[in-house]
Amino acid sequence: MKPGFEYSSVANLEDVQKFGSILEQCFLASPGEEEAWLKRMGVENIRLIHEEKQVVGGLVVIPMGQWWGGESVPMTGIAGVGVAPEYRGSGAALSLMQQTVKELYANDVPISVLYPATQRLYRKVGYQQGGSFCSWEIPASSIQIKEQPLPIKSVPLDSEIFYDLYTKQGQNINGYLNRNQTIWNRIIKSGEKEVFYSYILGSIAKPEGYIIISQYSADNDNILSVVDWVTLTNAATKTFWSFLSNHRSQIDKIRWRGSAIDNLTLILPEQTAKNRHIQRWMLRIINVEKALSARSYPSAVETELHLEITDDLIAENNGKFILSIANGCGNITKGGKGELKLDIRGLAPLYTGLFSPQQLQLAGKLDATEKIISTATQIFAGTSPWMADFF
Repeated sequence: MKPGFEYSSVANLEDVQKFGSILEQCFLASPGEEEAWLKRMGVENIRLIHEEKQVVGGLVVIPMGQWWGGESVPMTGIAGVGVAPEYRGSGAALSLMQQTVKELYANDVPISVLYPATQRLYRKVGYQQGGSFCSWEIPASSIQIKEQPLPIKSVPLDSEIFYDLYTKQGQNINGYLNRNQTIWNRIIKSGEKEVFYSYILGSIAKPEGYIIISQYSADNDNILSVVDWVTLTNAATKTFWSFLSNHRSQIDKIRWRGSAIDNLTLILPEQTAKNRHIQRWMLRIINVEKALSARSYPSAVETELHLEITDDLIAENNGKFILSIANGCGNITKGGKGELKLDIRGLAPLYTGLFSPQQLQLAGKLDATEKIISTATQIFAGTSPWMADFF
Protein backbone atom coordinates (compact mmCIF):
# COMPACT_ATOMS: atom_id res chain seq x y z
CA MET A 1 0.00 0.00 0.00
CA LYS A 2 1.27 3.51 -0.79
CA PRO A 3 3.06 5.09 2.21
CA GLY A 4 0.75 7.52 4.00
CA PHE A 5 -2.45 5.58 3.33
CA GLU A 6 -4.00 3.52 6.11
CA TYR A 7 -6.81 0.98 5.62
CA SER A 8 -9.31 0.29 8.39
CA SER A 9 -12.88 -0.39 9.43
CA VAL A 10 -14.95 2.32 11.11
CA ALA A 11 -13.65 3.51 14.48
CA ASN A 12 -16.47 5.92 15.36
CA LEU A 13 -19.63 7.52 13.98
CA GLU A 14 -17.68 10.63 13.02
CA ASP A 15 -15.91 8.48 10.41
CA VAL A 16 -19.30 7.49 9.01
CA GLN A 17 -20.34 11.14 8.74
CA LYS A 18 -17.09 12.08 6.99
CA PHE A 19 -17.34 9.20 4.52
CA GLY A 20 -21.03 9.98 3.94
CA SER A 21 -20.10 13.55 2.99
CA ILE A 22 -17.51 12.25 0.52
CA LEU A 23 -20.11 9.94 -1.10
CA GLU A 24 -22.62 12.81 -1.37
CA GLN A 25 -20.14 14.69 -3.54
CA CYS A 26 -19.22 11.56 -5.51
CA PHE A 27 -22.81 10.56 -6.31
CA LEU A 28 -24.59 13.95 -6.32
CA ALA A 29 -26.70 12.97 -3.32
CA SER A 30 -28.72 15.13 -0.94
CA PRO A 31 -27.28 16.08 2.48
CA GLY A 32 -27.51 13.15 4.89
CA GLU A 33 -28.67 10.71 2.20
CA GLU A 34 -25.43 8.75 1.93
CA GLU A 35 -24.84 8.65 5.68
CA ALA A 36 -28.30 7.08 6.10
CA TRP A 37 -27.46 4.57 3.34
CA LEU A 38 -24.21 3.62 5.06
CA LYS A 39 -26.04 2.93 8.31
CA ARG A 40 -28.60 0.76 6.48
CA MET A 41 -25.78 -1.23 4.90
CA GLY A 42 -24.19 -1.75 8.32
CA VAL A 43 -21.39 0.29 9.87
CA GLU A 44 -19.43 -2.94 10.36
CA ASN A 45 -19.31 -3.35 6.56
CA ILE A 46 -17.63 0.00 5.87
CA ARG A 47 -13.94 0.07 4.92
CA LEU A 48 -12.03 3.36 4.95
CA ILE A 49 -8.78 4.73 3.59
CA HIS A 50 -7.01 7.42 5.64
CA GLU A 51 -4.10 9.77 5.19
CA GLU A 52 -2.66 11.11 8.43
CA LYS A 53 -5.82 9.97 10.25
CA GLN A 54 -8.02 11.93 7.82
CA VAL A 55 -10.77 9.92 6.04
CA VAL A 56 -10.14 10.34 2.31
CA GLY A 57 -12.36 7.59 0.93
CA GLY A 58 -13.96 4.22 1.48
CA LEU A 59 -16.35 1.54 0.34
CA VAL A 60 -18.94 -0.94 1.62
CA VAL A 61 -18.60 -4.72 1.54
CA ILE A 62 -21.83 -6.73 1.18
CA PRO A 63 -21.59 -10.41 2.21
CA MET A 64 -24.04 -12.56 0.23
CA GLY A 65 -23.96 -15.31 -2.39
CA GLN A 66 -24.22 -15.82 -6.13
CA TRP A 67 -25.53 -18.85 -8.03
CA TRP A 68 -23.18 -20.63 -10.39
CA GLY A 69 -24.23 -23.93 -11.93
CA GLY A 70 -27.03 -24.28 -9.38
CA GLU A 71 -24.80 -23.78 -6.33
CA SER A 72 -24.73 -20.66 -4.18
CA VAL A 73 -21.09 -19.53 -4.02
CA PRO A 74 -20.22 -17.18 -1.13
CA MET A 75 -19.62 -13.75 -2.65
CA THR A 76 -18.83 -10.29 -1.32
CA GLY A 77 -20.27 -7.36 -3.22
CA ILE A 78 -18.43 -4.03 -3.29
CA ALA A 79 -20.49 -0.82 -3.31
CA GLY A 80 -20.18 2.87 -2.61
CA VAL A 81 -16.53 3.20 -3.64
CA GLY A 82 -15.70 6.88 -3.23
CA VAL A 83 -12.66 9.10 -2.75
CA ALA A 84 -12.61 12.80 -1.87
CA PRO A 85 -12.00 14.96 -4.99
CA GLU A 86 -8.69 16.33 -3.72
CA TYR A 87 -7.32 12.77 -3.35
CA ARG A 88 -8.37 11.43 -6.73
CA GLY A 89 -5.35 10.39 -8.76
CA SER A 90 -3.28 9.99 -5.61
CA GLY A 91 -3.50 6.20 -5.51
CA ALA A 92 -6.00 6.22 -2.62
CA ALA A 93 -8.68 4.28 -4.54
CA LEU A 94 -6.15 1.70 -5.75
CA SER A 95 -4.79 1.21 -2.21
CA LEU A 96 -8.34 0.89 -0.89
CA MET A 97 -9.25 -1.81 -3.42
CA GLN A 98 -5.97 -3.70 -3.04
CA GLN A 99 -6.38 -3.95 0.72
CA THR A 100 -10.05 -4.93 0.40
CA VAL A 101 -9.19 -7.81 -1.96
CA LYS A 102 -6.46 -8.99 0.43
CA GLU A 103 -8.90 -8.84 3.35
CA LEU A 104 -11.45 -10.89 1.41
CA TYR A 105 -8.82 -13.52 0.66
CA ALA A 106 -7.83 -13.65 4.34
CA ASN A 107 -11.52 -14.23 5.15
CA ASP A 108 -11.78 -17.18 2.67
CA VAL A 109 -14.16 -15.39 0.30
CA PRO A 110 -14.19 -17.18 -3.10
CA ILE A 111 -15.43 -14.37 -5.38
CA SER A 112 -16.32 -10.67 -5.38
CA VAL A 113 -18.62 -8.61 -7.63
CA LEU A 114 -19.06 -4.88 -8.23
CA TYR A 115 -20.63 -2.40 -10.63
CA PRO A 116 -17.83 -0.21 -12.04
CA ALA A 117 -17.95 3.51 -12.65
CA THR A 118 -14.64 2.94 -14.45
CA GLN A 119 -13.19 -0.43 -15.46
CA ARG A 120 -9.57 0.72 -15.39
CA LEU A 121 -9.27 0.90 -11.59
CA TYR A 122 -10.90 -2.46 -10.96
CA ARG A 123 -8.98 -4.27 -13.67
CA LYS A 124 -5.79 -3.17 -11.90
CA VAL A 125 -6.83 -5.28 -8.91
CA GLY A 126 -8.01 -8.31 -10.87
CA TYR A 127 -11.69 -7.68 -11.69
CA GLN A 128 -13.05 -8.30 -15.18
CA GLN A 129 -16.45 -8.25 -16.89
CA GLY A 130 -18.55 -11.08 -15.46
CA GLY A 131 -22.17 -10.65 -16.50
CA SER A 132 -24.98 -8.33 -17.55
CA PHE A 133 -27.49 -6.01 -15.92
CA CYS A 134 -30.29 -5.12 -18.34
CA SER A 135 -33.39 -2.98 -18.23
CA TRP A 136 -36.12 -3.74 -20.78
CA GLU A 137 -39.11 -1.71 -21.96
CA ILE A 138 -42.22 -2.56 -23.96
CA PRO A 139 -45.33 -0.56 -24.93
CA ALA A 140 -48.15 -2.01 -22.82
CA SER A 141 -50.50 -2.02 -25.83
CA SER A 142 -48.17 -4.31 -27.81
CA ILE A 143 -48.09 -7.25 -25.38
CA GLN A 144 -51.37 -8.72 -26.66
CA ILE A 145 -51.33 -11.84 -24.50
CA LYS A 146 -54.79 -12.49 -23.11
CA GLU A 147 -54.47 -16.07 -21.89
CA GLN A 148 -54.16 -16.25 -18.11
CA PRO A 149 -53.60 -19.89 -17.07
CA LEU A 150 -53.12 -19.11 -13.37
CA PRO A 151 -55.01 -17.11 -10.77
CA ILE A 152 -53.40 -13.94 -9.41
CA LYS A 153 -53.69 -13.03 -5.74
CA SER A 154 -52.55 -9.89 -3.97
CA VAL A 155 -50.29 -10.67 -0.99
CA PRO A 156 -48.43 -8.55 1.59
CA LEU A 157 -44.90 -7.41 0.70
CA ASP A 158 -43.48 -9.15 3.75
CA SER A 159 -44.77 -12.58 2.72
CA GLU A 160 -42.20 -15.32 3.35
CA ILE A 161 -43.31 -17.01 0.14
CA PHE A 162 -41.17 -14.64 -1.96
CA TYR A 163 -37.91 -16.02 -0.55
CA ASP A 164 -38.55 -19.64 -1.51
CA LEU A 165 -39.79 -18.80 -5.00
CA TYR A 166 -36.84 -16.50 -5.66
CA THR A 167 -34.40 -19.22 -4.56
CA LYS A 168 -35.95 -21.74 -6.94
CA GLN A 169 -35.51 -19.33 -9.86
CA GLY A 170 -32.04 -18.20 -8.79
CA GLN A 171 -30.67 -21.74 -8.78
CA ASN A 172 -31.30 -21.88 -12.54
CA ILE A 173 -29.70 -18.52 -13.43
CA ASN A 174 -25.94 -18.08 -13.51
CA GLY A 175 -24.99 -14.86 -11.75
CA TYR A 176 -28.24 -14.39 -9.82
CA LEU A 177 -27.74 -13.04 -6.33
CA ASN A 178 -28.43 -15.14 -3.28
CA ARG A 179 -29.63 -11.95 -1.62
CA ASN A 180 -28.87 -10.96 1.93
CA GLN A 181 -31.59 -9.24 3.96
CA THR A 182 -30.31 -5.74 3.14
CA ILE A 183 -30.88 -6.35 -0.57
CA TRP A 184 -34.27 -7.93 0.12
CA ASN A 185 -35.37 -4.94 2.19
CA ARG A 186 -35.11 -2.69 -0.86
CA ILE A 187 -37.71 -4.90 -2.56
CA ILE A 188 -40.14 -5.80 0.22
CA LYS A 189 -40.28 -2.36 1.86
CA SER A 190 -41.93 0.48 -0.03
CA GLY A 191 -40.26 3.87 0.33
CA GLU A 192 -41.90 7.19 1.12
CA LYS A 193 -41.89 8.20 -2.54
CA GLU A 194 -42.85 4.85 -4.08
CA VAL A 195 -45.59 2.31 -3.38
CA PHE A 196 -45.05 -1.37 -4.23
CA TYR A 197 -47.84 -3.86 -5.06
CA SER A 198 -47.18 -7.59 -4.80
CA TYR A 199 -48.98 -10.60 -6.29
CA ILE A 200 -48.63 -14.37 -6.34
CA LEU A 201 -48.99 -16.19 -9.69
CA GLY A 202 -50.94 -19.36 -8.95
CA SER A 203 -52.52 -20.52 -5.74
CA ILE A 204 -51.13 -19.77 -2.29
CA ALA A 205 -50.82 -23.52 -1.73
CA LYS A 206 -48.94 -24.05 -5.00
CA PRO A 207 -47.47 -20.77 -6.26
CA GLU A 208 -45.60 -20.76 -9.57
CA GLY A 209 -44.21 -17.24 -9.43
CA TYR A 210 -44.73 -13.71 -8.23
CA ILE A 211 -44.60 -10.12 -9.44
CA ILE A 212 -43.93 -6.92 -7.49
CA ILE A 213 -44.67 -3.64 -9.27
CA SER A 214 -44.69 0.12 -8.86
CA GLN A 215 -46.31 2.83 -11.01
CA TYR A 216 -45.29 6.40 -11.78
CA SER A 217 -45.36 9.08 -14.47
CA ALA A 218 -42.28 10.27 -16.37
CA ASP A 219 -41.83 12.28 -19.59
CA ASN A 220 -45.61 12.34 -20.25
CA ASP A 221 -45.81 8.53 -19.98
CA ASN A 222 -47.41 6.37 -17.32
CA ILE A 223 -44.84 3.73 -16.42
CA LEU A 224 -45.32 0.36 -14.70
CA SER A 225 -42.03 -0.86 -13.27
CA VAL A 226 -41.59 -4.53 -12.41
CA VAL A 227 -39.58 -4.26 -9.20
CA ASP A 228 -39.05 -8.02 -8.88
CA TRP A 229 -40.44 -11.14 -10.50
CA VAL A 230 -40.26 -14.92 -10.63
CA THR A 231 -41.82 -17.26 -13.20
CA LEU A 232 -41.11 -20.95 -12.61
CA THR A 233 -43.39 -22.40 -15.30
CA ASN A 234 -44.70 -21.59 -18.76
CA ALA A 235 -48.11 -20.97 -17.20
CA ALA A 236 -46.56 -18.43 -14.85
CA THR A 237 -44.79 -16.68 -17.75
CA LYS A 238 -48.07 -16.37 -19.70
CA THR A 239 -49.84 -15.12 -16.60
CA PHE A 240 -47.05 -12.60 -15.99
CA TRP A 241 -47.58 -11.07 -19.44
CA SER A 242 -51.38 -11.25 -19.30
CA PHE A 243 -51.36 -9.42 -15.97
CA LEU A 244 -49.15 -6.67 -17.39
CA SER A 245 -51.20 -6.44 -20.60
CA ASN A 246 -54.32 -5.80 -18.53
CA HIS A 247 -52.80 -2.47 -17.42
CA ARG A 248 -52.75 -1.09 -20.97
CA SER A 249 -55.74 1.25 -20.52
CA GLN A 250 -53.79 3.35 -18.00
CA ILE A 251 -50.15 2.36 -18.53
CA ASP A 252 -48.08 3.38 -21.56
CA LYS A 253 -44.85 1.46 -20.94
CA ILE A 254 -43.73 -1.58 -18.95
CA ARG A 255 -40.18 -1.79 -17.63
CA TRP A 256 -38.42 -4.79 -16.08
CA ARG A 257 -34.95 -6.22 -15.48
CA GLY A 258 -33.93 -9.34 -17.33
CA SER A 259 -31.17 -11.12 -19.19
CA ALA A 260 -29.43 -9.61 -22.21
CA ILE A 261 -31.20 -12.38 -24.15
CA ASP A 262 -34.43 -12.58 -22.18
CA ASN A 263 -36.55 -15.71 -22.47
CA LEU A 264 -39.56 -13.74 -21.19
CA THR A 265 -39.72 -12.01 -24.56
CA LEU A 266 -39.82 -15.24 -26.55
CA ILE A 267 -43.57 -15.68 -26.16
CA LEU A 268 -44.42 -12.11 -27.18
CA PRO A 269 -46.20 -11.87 -30.56
CA GLU A 270 -43.74 -9.30 -31.96
CA GLN A 271 -40.29 -7.92 -31.18
CA THR A 272 -41.64 -4.82 -29.49
CA ALA A 273 -39.58 -5.22 -26.30
CA LYS A 274 -36.33 -3.28 -26.43
CA ASN A 275 -33.24 -2.98 -24.27
CA ARG A 276 -33.52 0.34 -22.47
CA HIS A 277 -30.22 0.06 -20.62
CA ILE A 278 -27.44 -2.52 -20.44
CA GLN A 279 -24.17 -2.62 -18.56
CA ARG A 280 -21.68 -5.20 -17.33
CA TRP A 281 -20.85 -5.94 -13.73
CA MET A 282 -17.36 -7.14 -12.88
CA LEU A 283 -16.22 -10.20 -10.96
CA ARG A 284 -12.93 -11.12 -9.32
CA ILE A 285 -11.79 -14.59 -8.40
CA ILE A 286 -10.53 -13.93 -4.87
CA ASN A 287 -9.49 -17.50 -4.07
CA VAL A 288 -8.87 -19.74 -7.10
CA GLU A 289 -9.20 -23.04 -5.26
CA LYS A 290 -12.36 -22.11 -3.34
CA ALA A 291 -14.07 -20.46 -6.31
CA LEU A 292 -13.52 -23.34 -8.71
CA SER A 293 -14.55 -26.00 -6.18
CA ALA A 294 -17.60 -24.16 -4.76
CA ARG A 295 -19.66 -23.96 -7.97
CA SER A 296 -21.33 -26.76 -9.93
CA TYR A 297 -20.61 -27.91 -13.49
CA PRO A 298 -22.51 -29.80 -16.24
CA SER A 299 -23.37 -33.21 -14.77
CA ALA A 300 -22.58 -35.10 -17.99
CA VAL A 301 -19.00 -33.79 -18.17
CA GLU A 302 -16.16 -35.85 -16.71
CA THR A 303 -12.75 -34.43 -17.54
CA GLU A 304 -9.71 -32.49 -16.34
CA LEU A 305 -8.54 -28.98 -17.16
CA HIS A 306 -4.91 -28.03 -16.47
CA LEU A 307 -4.64 -24.32 -15.68
CA GLU A 308 -1.72 -21.95 -15.22
CA ILE A 309 -2.80 -18.74 -13.50
CA THR A 310 -1.03 -15.48 -12.68
CA ASP A 311 -2.26 -13.02 -10.06
CA ASP A 312 -0.25 -9.88 -9.26
CA LEU A 313 -2.07 -9.27 -5.97
CA ILE A 314 -2.77 -12.64 -4.32
CA ALA A 315 0.39 -14.78 -4.41
CA GLU A 316 -1.46 -17.96 -3.45
CA ASN A 317 -3.47 -17.82 -6.69
CA ASN A 318 -0.33 -18.11 -8.83
CA GLY A 319 0.79 -21.36 -10.36
CA LYS A 320 -0.53 -24.53 -11.98
CA PHE A 321 -3.82 -26.13 -10.99
CA ILE A 322 -5.77 -29.23 -12.09
CA LEU A 323 -9.56 -28.82 -12.17
CA SER A 324 -11.17 -32.30 -12.16
CA ILE A 325 -14.87 -32.48 -13.08
CA ALA A 326 -17.18 -35.42 -12.28
CA ASN A 327 -20.86 -35.75 -11.32
CA GLY A 328 -21.36 -32.00 -11.54
CA CYS A 329 -18.65 -31.26 -8.97
CA GLY A 330 -15.24 -29.70 -9.33
CA ASN A 331 -12.14 -30.71 -7.39
CA ILE A 332 -9.00 -28.60 -7.67
CA THR A 333 -5.44 -29.52 -6.81
CA LYS A 334 -2.12 -27.80 -7.37
CA GLY A 335 0.18 -28.98 -10.11
CA GLY A 336 -0.45 -30.29 -13.59
CA LYS A 337 0.63 -29.36 -17.10
CA GLY A 338 -0.55 -25.73 -17.24
CA GLU A 339 -2.18 -26.26 -20.65
CA LEU A 340 -4.58 -23.28 -20.38
CA LYS A 341 -2.69 -20.11 -19.47
CA LEU A 342 -4.43 -16.96 -18.25
CA ASP A 343 -4.26 -14.27 -15.61
CA ILE A 344 -6.76 -13.73 -12.82
CA ARG A 345 -8.71 -11.22 -14.93
CA GLY A 346 -9.14 -13.69 -17.78
CA LEU A 347 -10.35 -16.33 -15.35
CA ALA A 348 -13.39 -14.22 -14.33
CA PRO A 349 -15.36 -14.29 -17.64
CA LEU A 350 -14.31 -17.92 -18.18
CA TYR A 351 -15.74 -18.81 -14.75
CA THR A 352 -19.00 -16.94 -15.39
CA GLY A 353 -19.43 -18.01 -19.01
CA LEU A 354 -19.92 -14.42 -20.19
CA PHE A 355 -17.48 -15.18 -23.00
CA SER A 356 -16.53 -18.56 -24.43
CA PRO A 357 -12.92 -19.80 -24.18
CA GLN A 358 -12.55 -19.24 -27.92
CA GLN A 359 -13.75 -15.63 -27.60
CA LEU A 360 -11.38 -15.06 -24.69
CA GLN A 361 -8.49 -16.43 -26.73
CA LEU A 362 -9.32 -14.11 -29.62
CA ALA A 363 -9.32 -11.22 -27.14
CA GLY A 364 -5.90 -12.26 -25.85
CA LYS A 365 -7.21 -13.23 -22.41
CA LEU A 366 -6.04 -16.86 -22.48
CA ASP A 367 -3.75 -19.18 -24.39
CA ALA A 368 -4.48 -22.84 -25.13
CA THR A 369 -4.64 -25.41 -27.92
CA GLU A 370 -7.85 -26.13 -29.81
CA LYS A 371 -8.32 -29.37 -27.85
CA ILE A 372 -7.99 -27.62 -24.48
CA ILE A 373 -10.34 -24.84 -25.65
CA SER A 374 -12.92 -27.53 -26.44
CA THR A 375 -12.55 -29.05 -22.96
CA ALA A 376 -12.90 -25.66 -21.26
CA THR A 377 -16.00 -24.93 -23.35
CA GLN A 378 -17.70 -28.10 -22.06
CA ILE A 379 -16.81 -27.32 -18.46
CA PHE A 380 -18.01 -23.72 -18.41
CA ALA A 381 -21.05 -24.11 -20.66
CA GLY A 382 -24.20 -22.38 -19.44
CA THR A 383 -26.67 -19.58 -20.01
CA SER A 384 -25.46 -16.01 -20.28
CA PRO A 385 -24.88 -14.69 -16.72
CA TRP A 386 -26.95 -11.81 -15.39
CA MET A 387 -28.49 -10.43 -12.23
CA ALA A 388 -31.57 -8.36 -11.51
CA ASP A 389 -30.08 -6.40 -8.58
CA PHE A 390 -27.94 -3.28 -8.66
CA PHE A 391 -25.82 -2.47 -5.63
